Amino acid sequence: MNGKTKVLITLVCSLLIFAVGMFRILTESLSSTPLFVAYVLVIAGLIGAVANGMVSRKVHTN
Repeated sequence: MNGKTKVLITLVCSLLIFAVGMFRILTESLSSTPLFVAYVLVIAGLIGAVANGMVSRKVHTN
């Protein structure tokens, strides 16, 4: 697996983590998950998406 594929997979996974957290915050259907966990997922997913986006730019320019 080359570097571009790894970066793409981690970027997609970070966006999925962000989406799950936002889904829990915006809809109250996942009542088993505490709201604190949802905020942690949103923050971690956002940080991961931004970091992987920056790495993706570096990989595509090289």
